[in-house]
Formats: sequence, structure tokens, C-alpha cells
Amino acid sequence: MLFSISTDSVNPDTIFANNEMSLRDIEIYGFDYDYTLAFYSSHLHTLIFNIARDILITKHRYPEGLRKYEYIPNFAVRGLHYDVQKALLMKIDAFHYIQLGTVYRGLQPVSDEEVIAMYEGCHVPLEIMSDFYGKSSHGHTMKQFMDIFSLPEMTLLSCVNDFFMKHNIDYEPVHLYKDVKVNSIRDVHVKGIMYRAVEADIDKYICYGEQSQAVLKKLSAHGKKMFLITNSPFDFVDRGMSYIVGKDWRDLFDVVIVHADKPGFFNDRRKPFRRVTDKGALLWDRIHRLEKGQIYKQGNLYEFLRLTGWRGSRVLYFGDHIYSDLADLTLKHGWRTGAIIPELRKEIKIMNTQPYVHMMTWLQSLTGLIEQMQVHRDPASQAVVEEWIREREAMRPQTKDIFNAQFGSLFRTYHNPTYFSRRLSRFADIYMASISCLLNYDFQHTFFPRRTPLQHESPFWPDFLSLTLLQKMGEMFSHVLD
Repeated sequence: MLFSISTDSVNPDTIFANNEMSLRDIEIYGFDYDYTLAFYSSHLHTLIFNIARDILITKHRYPEGLRKYEYIPNFAVRGLHYDVQKALLMKIDAFHYIQLGTVYRGLQPVSDEEVIAMYEGCHVPLEIMSDFYGKSSHGHTMKQFMDIFSLPEMTLLSCVNDFFMKHNIDYEPVHLYKDVKVNSIRDVHVKGIMYRAVEADIDKYICYGEQSQAVLKKLSAHGKKMFLITNSPFDFVDRGMSYIVGKDWRDLFDVVIVHADKPGFFNDRRKPFRRVTDKGALLWDRIHRLEKGQIYKQGNLYEFLRLTGWRGSRVLYFGDHIYSDLADLTLKHGWRTGAIIPELRKEIKIMNTQPYVHMMTWLQSLTGLIEQMQVHRDPASQAVVEEWIREREAMRPQTKDIFNAQFGSLFRTYHNPTYFSRRLSRFADIYMASISCLLNYDFQHTFFPRRTPLQHESPFWPDFLSLTLLQKMGEMFSHVLD
């Protein structure tokens, strides 16, 4: 039987909606800085990895042999979980099930049999999952890596584990995790090492500047209020924004807050705002209003709401970290939220390729055939169904490897959404590859989520190709049995 597959490609510059939202209702636009307004080249991950690795060696006396390890750009993906006690990196789906074939100890995969033995199956109980912000604390042994800055951290953890195993060195996984997380990676950020390196060679590390500039100027031209809330320090933000937008970048924003300490900023009512001078000096006067052109440090969202009156669904805030940037805003304060997911571009381009379309069409067809034909219990029928099951199982790893050989897609574990996808759909009203996607829409546009049928609902717009294919295959199957 010959059949053709036609499909409409997905535009990587589309804004996707989890929740219906109209831009005509949005009066105030807020932004994070890193990976929201400022996008970084791959050189930054190499820089973070190298600095953190060298800190482990020089300050914490880790073996000199670790210097042989270099950053592996395509090893990890965002959203993975790390079992701190077992030193395992893995992908977990929306139902807390481990995706077999994506569990790594160091740089080596762990067999499915060993994973099932360690966890007594594939399910991860709620009590050991990461806490609300993805951290491993208060008895939670799983840490979830949710931001883009965590990619070099995951790679460094894997490399150190790999070195210790290869050299038969006894070690305590929890202490290793703390040394990498707190004593090296954290120092790269907190002590300003990364900031100074980026400022010294900004052309090497920052990209996408023109698009962010165009978005901000479009919003300003339409009279929209704008604010910036970032955890980064003022000097770093000022250098980057001057490069991206120009020296007058502050004129575009009604409020600028640095060193915000998110997510604490959204929950802690105690920290006051302090004004920062252009030279970085901290002023201790009580803040009675947030003025345009000024720079403020720390503070908290409750004071921000009191001083600005910017409340509810007329505010739209963009960030790349689903927990630290978006979760509290949508759950507690009713702001609209937009997630910036740079990985979307690469994944959509893969999904638009003919090999992927053919593979997924046949995989879905096989699944439908198995579902429909499994009711036939005679030996001949069961033999055919079992052959289809084997073919389906053989194809599923291919749907993972086409995105990333180790961990697959950021958004799916085979057919289920990932844990990352689940949190994205809950905490982000809209999501997109970059802030530049806003340039494709006017301010009257309404974003509608697709009405995908629930499992108990009949599809109102069936996939006629797949439906017809299944019917044809079913007829062939029945004819063979007859």
C-alpha cells in the first residue's frame, strides 16, 4: 500500500499558549535579564564549566586529572533530575516515572535492569522528589535543573563522578554534589567571576541583541509600561543592556531592580528596596516611590505592588526559569506569565523534518493498530500484534535520540510529557523561543491554546490521515485473518 504524508510545518517563531490571553489586556510588561533579554553564546557554558572545574582543583584539592575533562555541549538537556544520594542524572515524566534509557552515572548509561532494581520499579515517590523550586532540601533527594545556566553544572557533576569511578576512588555522592553546587558553581556567579569575564569580552558571550532592542522599542512606542527584575548585579546588567540596546536603555524602563534574589523576592516581605547610584554605591534612604531612571536593589514583590499598583492580569512577566521567575507570580499574584524556552527552535526544526514526521506517523499508527487489534486472542492474531509491539519498542528510542542521544527531548519522554513540560504548562500562560517572537504579533492579538481532546472525549477534528491509515490497515489485517 502506498500513501503520502503531508504536514504543515510549525513556525519556530510562534508564541504558544497554555492559557488564553489577549495582548489588548496587557498594560505592563516585565522582564528577567539573563536568557530573556540577554542571550548568550555557547562560549558561556564552557567558561562556567572551566572556572568551576578549576575551583574544585585549586581550592578544594580535587584531583589534578579532572583538568582533562572539557565541557560537552550536547550531553545534558534542561529539566533533568539528579538523585543526590545515588549520583544519578535522569529524565522523569509528568507522572514521576523515570524514562528508562536516560539514567546516567557519570558519563555512562545505567542499564534498565539496574534502575528498576534501585528504585523498585520506575516510579519516583513524591516524598523524594525535588521541592517546589526544584531543589533537594528537607529530605528531598532529587534536584531538578531548570535554568539554562545549569547545563555546565550537570556536565561537571557527571564528569567528576566519571573520574572517580574510572579511578576507583571512594567518595560520598552528597558531599560531591555540595562541592560542585555550592563550593564551585555558586562561586562562579556569587563572587562575580563570570560577570567580570563576560564584561571583558562581551562580543564573545552576548548575542541576539538587535531582537531584544526591537521588542523594547516597539513596546515603548505603544505606550506600554516596562520593568526589569533580575538577580544579576547592576554593573553586569548595565554593560549588557548598553551593548544590546544602547547607553540610554534605562529610559525604556519605568522600574529597574537588580540583585532581586528571586524567588525570595516574590515571597519575602521583609527586605526593603535600596537605591543604587551609577557608581554602584548603596543609598540607605527609605524608598517612598520607584522612580524611572533609578536603579533599585533587592526589595520584595509586596512592596513593589504597593508602590506601583501594578496588579493582576494586566501585567505580563517574561522569564526563562519556570520556578524562580514564573511560578509564584501566576499562583499567588495573578500576573500573566511568558516562558522563554530557547530550546524550542532546535526541537521544532527537528520536528519539521521528513524523517521525524514519517517516524512519528508510523509510530502513532502502530500504537493505534495495537490498541484496536489486541482484542483478537487467537494465536495468529497475537503473533502479529506481538510483532507490532516489538517494532514499536524498537522505534521509541529513535524518537529520543533524534533530539539528544542521552536524554532526548526537553518536552517528551516517549509519549508522555516530561516533568518539565508539566510545570511549563502550569506556570506559563504563553511560551516561546525568544522575546523576539513578540515582533510577529500586534497588541490586539489573542493567544488561544489548542483544544486537544481529553482521553474520554471524541476528537472534533480527527487526524484524517492516521484515521484512514488505521482503517485501511485494519481491513488488511481482517482480510489476512479471513
